[in-house]
Amino acid sequence: MSHDRNAAKVAAVVIILAFFVSVVRLWQLQVIDGRDMRKASEGNRFKVIDIYPPRGIIYDRNGVPLVKNAPSFNVSVTPRMLRKGDLEQIAALLSLSPEDVLQKIQAAAGSLEPVTLKEGLDFNELAQVESRLSDFPALHVDVNIVRDYICKDVASQLIGYIGRINSQEEEDPEYNDVPKGEPVGQWGIERLYDQQLRGVPGKKLIEVDATGREIKVMGEVPPKKGKDITLALDINVQMAAEKKFTSKAGAFVAIDPNTGEILAFMSKPSFDPNAFVNGISAAEWKQLAGDPEHPMLDRVFQSQYPPGSTFKIITAIAALESGAIKPTDKLNGPATFVLGGHVFHDWKKGGHGMLDIKHAIIQSCDTFFYQVGLKTGIDEIAKYARAFGLGRKVKLGLGYEASGLVPDTAWKERVYKCPWYPGDTVSASIGQSYVLVTPLQMARLVGSVGSGGKFMPRLSFLKMKPGQQPELDPVGLPVSSDTINLVRAALQGVVNEPDGTAYRSRSSLVQFSGKTGTAQTVDGGKRYDSWFVGYAPSDNPGIAFAVMAEQTPEEGASAAAPVAKAAVEAYMEEKEGKLAPGALLNGVSSPSLANAAGAAAKIVNGAPASGLGANAVRAGGRQ
Repeated sequence: MSHDRNAAKVAAVVIILAFFVSVVRLWQLQVIDGRDMRKASEGNRFKVIDIYPPRGIIYDRNGVPLVKNAPSFNVSVTPRMLRKGDLEQIAALLSLSPEDVLQKIQAAAGSLEPVTLKEGLDFNELAQVESRLSDFPALHVDVNIVRDYICKDVASQLIGYIGRINSQEEEDPEYNDVPKGEPVGQWGIERLYDQQLRGVPGKKLIEVDATGREIKVMGEVPPKKGKDITLALDINVQMAAEKKFTSKAGAFVAIDPNTGEILAFMSKPSFDPNAFVNGISAAEWKQLAGDPEHPMLDRVFQSQYPPGSTFKIITAIAALESGAIKPTDKLNGPATFVLGGHVFHDWKKGGHGMLDIKHAIIQSCDTFFYQVGLKTGIDEIAKYARAFGLGRKVKLGLGYEASGLVPDTAWKERVYKCPWYPGDTVSASIGQSYVLVTPLQMARLVGSVGSGGKFMPRLSFLKMKPGQQPELDPVGLPVSSDTINLVRAALQGVVNEPDGTAYRSRSSLVQFSGKTGTAQTVDGGKRYDSWFVGYAPSDNPGIAFAVMAEQTPEEGASAAAPVAKAAVEAYMEEKEGKLAPGALLNGVSSPSLANAAGAAAKIVNGAPASGLGANAVRAGGRQ
């Protein structure tokens, strides 16, 4: 009996102690830790969601959209709501491996946020997922607004692409106000004008349950769409060149020589920026970056080449301005020129006979310019080359830019520790040997000649507003009007006189001027870097251009000049109202493009869902 009473007393004491401990613990939780616990509770019940703003639209100079914003469907899963067996079935539904799904879920361990499993579902994938949503409570379909690059691989090096902020950008103060995960410009115009294009993020306050699933929206601050920008680019001019360019690699760039507006910007081969919209895998990036054709390289300003006979423009200007030769002087242009035991060839087997400098340019006589180059001297030639912008960067702001190379006696002594030889001058006078240029530099040079030789405008990617004046980049050296007029007459003859090297590319729509060039490369002369530079119309240029066909078996007159002709004719037809804006973009007429622009505007205004140049051999140039 006494044993039972003792047991009861012990039990009572235990119960009293347990009760006392519980009271103390409750008092601690409610009084001492109450404030912190309430904060934690509120944090679990309410969540602030970033709303990514639609990016601004990029238009060509005539209002043709080059990119738009489009809905993209992603599938996400709430890990806490997964049931046994769901993971394998969801993986099969999305054509993913269970290991991939598990890895993504484990990477977000401890987070209440849904985990994205697959982005950019096509229509069939979306229909399959929608039909099974009731079977998987943990599964969600999210709608996001993503970039749609209408032009695909056309002008992609210029337009660029967007991507999620990388680790380096996270440390950059420029991106302090950008929510984690929001795509930003990574290259090209998308990068250069990212701050204008990206807009202002919005916020949404939502109430969630214990699993993190949204219950209701408590409040919302809508995002502000990014600003639209209008490029100087003319997509018809761009497309005309793209369609006519048949070489594997090369570049075409066109500018307005009066304003500096960039009208076309083509580098081949190219890439489709749509591949970056939903993120590119490490394997895909490695394949793209390691492609031996270098599609990510912008050959317009990142590659440098020997200019070949297009450099004769500079040699002629230097010779005339220095007095080394007069416009009326004639020299014999034989088939070969011998100097110090070396034989330098002309591109024409039988030579050209007696020529003045104008006709030597028209017929691109190499042996004539060998002699003129020696009379002028490399230092004088280099002075005028630099004055016209060669050998220095244009400074576009798009990243790494090649500066090219204008050699002279001091340069060779500094770099090679040896003197400059007359044979070096012979090769340099026709744009070979050490001379290197970019297509962009050559477009500016020939544009300056076409507009009178007194200035070069600084280049602009954006279309100028009415009344806006171009910013000028002075040439630095006065060039007489007599010299410029002679060179312009010669460039007109290259295209429009029967003995001109580009006569086959003359146009019945507009008279244009230009200069061919074909630089032999180090493979024994079987392949060339083929050029054509010029402007149109001849008497009052509104477009200046440079075409470079890299490592082609054809000469400049065949590989490059027809590309320029197509672009110039598109420019003139559009100017005269015969070609609708954007008509050459995949053959779509301008009304259809206007409808596409309207559709893009509807999407972007709606609130999105949360969620090289080796030295050429001295074997004579080509025309």
